[in-house]
This record gives sequence, C-alpha cells and structure tokens, in this order.
Amino acid sequence: MSKPIDPSSIIKPGGVIGILGGGQLARMLAMAAAQIGLKTHIFCPDAHCPASDVCSVMTNALYTEEAALKRFAETVDVVTYEFENVPVGAVSLLTDYGALVRPGARALEKAQDRLQEKDFLNAIGAATAAYHGVDDLQSLEAGLEKVGRPAILKTRRLGYDGKGQTTLTDNDLDLPGAYDKAIQFAWDEVGAAPSILEGFVPFKCEISIIGARSADGDIRLYDPTENVHHRGILKTSIAPAAIAGATAQQAAAIATSILNALDYIGVIGVEFFVLSNGDLIVNEFAPRVHNSGHWTSDACTVSQFEQHIRAVAGWPLGDAARHSDAVMENLIGEEANTWKLLAAEPGACLHLYGKREARPGRKMGHVTRVTEKT
Repeated sequence: MSKPIDPSSIIKPGGVIGILGGGQLARMLAMAAAQIGLKTHIFCPDAHCPASDVCSVMTNALYTEEAALKRFAETVDVVTYEFENVPVGAVSLLTDYGALVRPGARALEKAQDRLQEKDFLNAIGAATAAYHGVDDLQSLEAGLEKVGRPAILKTRRLGYDGKGQTTLTDNDLDLPGAYDKAIQFAWDEVGAAPSILEGFVPFKCEISIIGARSADGDIRLYDPTENVHHRGILKTSIAPAAIAGATAQQAAAIATSILNALDYIGVIGVEFFVLSNGDLIVNEFAPRVHNSGHWTSDACTVSQFEQHIRAVAGWPLGDAARHSDAVMENLIGEEANTWKLLAAEPGACLHLYGKREARPGRKMGHVTRVTEKT
C-alpha cells in the first residue's frame, strides 16, 4: 500500500545524488542519474575509481574522515551506497549531519553480518541453509554437530566473490587424526574471525531476483535470472531463468517480504538456491544494485541502475518488464582484452568499467547478448 511522500524528499532534475563508493556499480549509477537529469557526487578513498570518470563531483577521502563526510552531507540532496561494506558508522554520521540516506542503515547492518542476515531472513519466514554462529574452535565443533557436513565456514563480515570462506568435507574430517587439523585449518583460513557455519544445500541451480521499492512503498520486480559462478565469482546471468512459474512467484514473494520488512528504499538483489522440487533457499541479499541485474540495462525499458536512482530520489518507479531475452557475461581479468571482438559481435552490448589494471579475478566489464523475447 502506498504512503505519502514528504515533498521535500523528492529530488528534482538538477539535484545531486551522493554515492558512497566509486566502483563499477557507482559508475553505472552515475550514468543512469545523468540520463534523467540528476547529478552525482562520489565519495571514495580511491581518486581514480571507475566512477570518477563520469560523476559531477568527486570527494577523495576515507569513510572515517568526519570533516569530509560533513562537507559531503552539505552538498548532496540524498545519499546512497554502491556496496554493502561501507561502514555503518559513516552512514550514521551522515544522518546526524542531516543527510537523507536511502536505503537506511538497517539494511546495511543486516547485510554486513551474515549471522544477523540469516536471523532476519528466518524471522520473516524465508528459508535458509542450516547455520551456526562461530566464535572459536569450540563453537565450530558445535556447529558441525548441528549442521552436519559438508559445510561452509564464512566470515560474518567483509567476504565477497568467494573470499573469506572455506569448506569442511567428510573427507577432511574422517581421515585418521585429521579432525583437529581440519577444523584448525578452516579456522585459520577465515582468519580466526567471527564466522558462520552453513550447511550444504543440494541445489539444482542458483537464481537471483532484482527488486525495487520506492519511498511510497511501490514495488517493482525484474524477472528472475539463472546464475553460474566460476571460482566463487559470478560468470553468467541468464534472463529469464529456466524455472517453474511457482518458483518465480516464490522468489518474488520473498523479495517483497524483505523489502517491506526493511522499509527499504532502492534496489536490492536477492540470491537463492533452487531445490530439485522447485522450492527456494535464500543464500543472501545485497542492499544495492546487483551484478546479476546488469542485463537490465540492455533488455529492459528501465535498468536496475535508473530504478535505484528513481527510488532514492523519491521518483515513481519505472517499468521493470523485460523486452528481450539476455545473457550477461562478466569479463574477468584479461578477458576484457577481447573488447574489439566483442564490440564487433552482433547483438552484443559491451560495458567496460575503465579500470586501469586487469588483475586475475577482477571484474573489468561485462557483455550482454540480447535476443528476441521468448
């Protein structure tokens, strides 16, 4: 149900969207904002970040620099963030300085801590893998008794693209004399940091859904996509996902519940495991535009990036309908050097992020291949 919007919180064309973070997501957000007449002010520690090429204003400072945050708050009309590891303290300071922050700190807090995230999801009725909080070797042993094995040990904070996690398998633990060594090794692998142990989910495939919620509570959802990962990094997203209609409806219902429970404003990405019977297990959610939604720039009337800008600016949400089928492929490391071939490929939409160095495992761009909608 819609609710009234404070007119003062609606950012008119010419207004300034402040973005914490300057990576490729901020770059694409800035480009989308410019398309509808809004300016962007990027706040990022890296002066040569991808977004620096396309924003209106750039502040190069650490997220802990209070004076810089205060000046930032005074020069923008609303603040958003492009990644979930922005310090919550920075968001709180911006709020104290009078900045309007969308989405707010609550979504950030939940997404930054995998244990809090799982507790929140279960509380709203969304199924997750079995899990157990781990603070030391003793709680790791207790967790293995609870969730079984194989299991995945992940740091509660700061892990992404397969980093900050390790797997405990039957073979690791059943070899003679190997149990203590295996759990010690796993604990060392996550840096002996507060972690979460998650039980293995025998999934058929992985999907995600991109959703948006406006300041007045309107919700728009994009079609679910099927995702393929390689070495812990998303490689391909296929829209639409080859799933049953009931599964797609379940994904939409869960995403809607998350958006409403958080009183969320902006775009969110929710990742799922699909079981053999079509039921869903939520893997995680990201309170931002999402890699698996990049295809929307080329296969939808309004991309996830414009949708996010519309939401945080207090505008009506746009049409999320898909007008084409799409396959989005991340260009990782040296793969971006094939840009000339990709630029010449019919039906291929090339997006490069302007990063200076093509390191292994680094997302340098993506290509979306669009075809007629089926």
